[in-house]
Amino acid sequence: MGLKQATAITAILMSPLAGADAKDWEGEVELGVLKTTGNTEETNVNGRLGLVHEVTEWRNIGNFRSAYSEAQDETTAERYRAELETNYKFDEHHYVFLRGSYEDDRFSGYDFQSSSTAGYGNRFLNWGERSFLDLSAGLGYRYNKLEVPDDDGNREEEEAIARLAAQFDFALSETSLFRQKLSTEIGLDDNNVITESETSIQASVVGNLSLKVAYRVEHVSDAPPDSDDTDTETSLSLLYGF
Repeated sequence: MGLKQATAITAILMSPLAGADAKDWEGEVELGVLKTTGNTEETNVNGRLGLVHEVTEWRNIGNFRSAYSEAQDETTAERYRAELETNYKFDEHHYVFLRGSYEDDRFSGYDFQSSSTAGYGNRFLNWGERSFLDLSAGLGYRYNKLEVPDDDGNREEEEAIARLAAQFDFALSETSLFRQKLSTEIGLDDNNVITESETSIQASVVGNLSLKVAYRVEHVSDAPPDSDDTDTETSLSLLYGF
């Protein structure tokens, strides 16, 4: 069910991109070193691909992340994550969104986690192309599968959710950018709350190549058995924009 849901979400979110002109795309490839604490405590390699497609009425965003490490021929961290979002813009500030995410983290206590939400967003502040504040709120559905059954013998978590999110981008200079992202998904049935925060600074090194430092925290209020409720990541990466 989770895989089918993720496939459907992907198809819906990518549909506005049909026939898109290449000049409307921007992207970045990131590769770096990641220090984690929580369910995995070590240093590993992480990678990310980010894509943005924007025209007058549509803005489409995709993020694909992975992290992997191995010690003594044994996998010690393995995580894959995909996030897709499409926005229909009524004007410069107001938009509605449809968003889907899917995560497979081998050491999180979940077999996989997925969610889909729809709602309203507002770009309250906009200082040129690189500085803005986005706030959004919506309702949706979460479907997770546990690696180990809970106390009631269930391996599936299904519930309606409310999602609140914010993103603040501020251009410190022509070659540097500060970014703060914050989101929370609140379960409307069992009140499980998943909150994520990511703070980053990136600065141009030469040409399209930048250096990025980021700190990410994820907190799960009702974590699976034998799993920590808080994970942190500190990363140092090289980022290539195109």
